[in-house]
Amino acid sequence: MKFERQALPDVILVTPDRHGDDRGYFSETFRANTYEAASIAGPFVQDNHAWSADAGVLRGLHFQAPPKAQAKLIRCTRGAILDVAVDLRRSSPTFGQHVSAELSAENGQQLFVPEGFAHGYLTLTSDCVVVYKMTEYYAPETEGGLAWDDPDLGIDWPVKNERPTLSPKDAELPRLASFDSPFE
Repeated sequence: MKFERQALPDVILVTPDRHGDDRGYFSETFRANTYEAASIAGPFVQDNHAWSADAGVLRGLHFQAPPKAQAKLIRCTRGAILDVAVDLRRSSPTFGQHVSAELSAENGQQLFVPEGFAHGYLTLTSDCVVVYKMTEYYAPETEGGLAWDDPDLGIDWPVKNERPTLSPKDAELPRLASFDSPFE
């Protein structure tokens, strides 16, 4: 397994090994002791599974505030997504900066997004399946987010029609300039 720290070093791109032959391949996608050795510590307590019918669906940018903050380990098991993490830690030198990675069923990569980051993704293909592990249970009273199109974030979303398909909740999220981060 390969672990690569990203431009925001607490975000880690994981590439599991694939062992293949004429039948297909086998890949170990999670092993707690290997992940802990790479500074990806759980415990992971919840798995989520999301399906999007169309390309251009944007989910995010979401987070859960302390004391229910979550770290996430995301992978795309069908199709492809652009996965994005935004640093929301007030004392961080990279506050408000982001990293992104294309995750796909084909490349098998995963992105670890630690606590203190907003997370979101855009489906690049139709019929997309995304699964992710969480270090904290869903607690709706602590959820928050940022506007996907905030110019202060400068995220280059590859959207064809200039506006992705959003949930009503995601269409109303605040911009960074008016955001009081709950993360130290």
